[in-house]
Amino acid sequence: MAIGTAVGNLRGDGRGRTLLAIAFGWVFVLGGRFLVPSVLPQVKTAFAVGDLGAGVAVTIIWAGYAVMQSPAGLLVDRLGERLLLAGSLLLTAGSVLVIGLAPVFVAFLVGCGAFGLATGLYGPARGTALSRTFPEHDGAAIGATLAAGSIGSAVLPFLAGALVETAGWRLVVAGLAPPLLVVAFFAWRSVPPRPESTTPPTAAPGDLAGDMLDAVRTKGVAVAGAAVTLMIFVFQGVSAFYVTYLVTTKPFSQTVAAGMFALVFVGGAIAQLGGGALADRVGERWLLAGVSAAGVPLLAAVPSVGGLWPVALLSVLLGSRLAVAPITNAYVIAVLPEQVQGVTWGTLRTVFFLLGAGGSTLVGALADRGLFDEALYLLAALTGLAAVLYAFLPTRAAARTG
Repeated sequence: MAIGTAVGNLRGDGRGRTLLAIAFGWVFVLGGRFLVPSVLPQVKTAFAVGDLGAGVAVTIIWAGYAVMQSPAGLLVDRLGERLLLAGSLLLTAGSVLVIGLAPVFVAFLVGCGAFGLATGLYGPARGTALSRTFPEHDGAAIGATLAAGSIGSAVLPFLAGALVETAGWRLVVAGLAPPLLVVAFFAWRSVPPRPESTTPPTAAPGDLAGDMLDAVRTKGVAVAGAAVTLMIFVFQGVSAFYVTYLVTTKPFSQTVAAGMFALVFVGGAIAQLGGGALADRVGERWLLAGVSAAGVPLLAAVPSVGGLWPVALLSVLLGSRLAVAPITNAYVIAVLPEQVQGVTWGTLRTVFFLLGAGGSTLVGALADRGLFDEALYLLAALTGLAAVLYAFLPTRAAARTG
């Protein structure tokens, strides 16, 4: 019932087409970022690198994504969302060709960096466009979009795992370019330009920096930011090596392991769609704390759970942690002052993802030392810390005044 009501609130006045375009773009932007980990076994063989090298490649993707958040947020305030969304998709199409054609590992890493930078343009524009288009139902709109991304993250890596043995990892990665070009055109035609009345005047650099600093000093932004950074760090570590872990430690083929990875995002899509709508109705604090706390035993159980169906169920439940993203995103955007919303949100996302990007490198380094299980226990402990932080999150009204 809640999901059906939420979907009804997102339609009408041409807003459904805007939501559809942004969501479709996110399917390929996010799905593409998780496609690379699904072909890491073949990439490692092709370039003769270990788990640490593979982890560095994934970290570079997410670090590039993180670095671009702040300038992308500034560009949102100056150029509007439509240009950034379509431009991000066009540049991403070019970057996957660089990755697929890379002759040596260094060139592969350059392609990963370009991919991260190109996709980094999408996130801030996606969030502010949805918040502006759906001011009363921003949690549901962002949740629906991130759920679409989770579906892409389920389908694309699964297809990659199924096709990589016959088509090769290069063709699988480069094959993302055509749909990205199509979706870029759709976004340009469907996302309206930002109204002049909502484009903030250019502020002096000193004034802008002061307003941004005031915004991020509030308790709500600080608590939400610290907690979501921990959740991102953990998920980077898990997602980068979930397929590799299952192939290495469980009796699963790569196709089956890719299917398990897909189930994580199936669970995530359900949690994001329902979680964003529920947060709009009941508030964020205990929902975020509860979802995070539930992730602790789930992560800790990964090393000990065996068998096809138990691992499948665990994979779906692991995806519930993805509900944190739409709820936290909507909360932070809502409590930021409108005059610096875009640039501050972009800067915060740079911090979140730059720090979070280290998760894959940490897990890769521990895995090379035979400490795969211990890495998962460490990630579970960090998830517990995020749950404690979320328990202190103030309401939106209190955050705006504090």
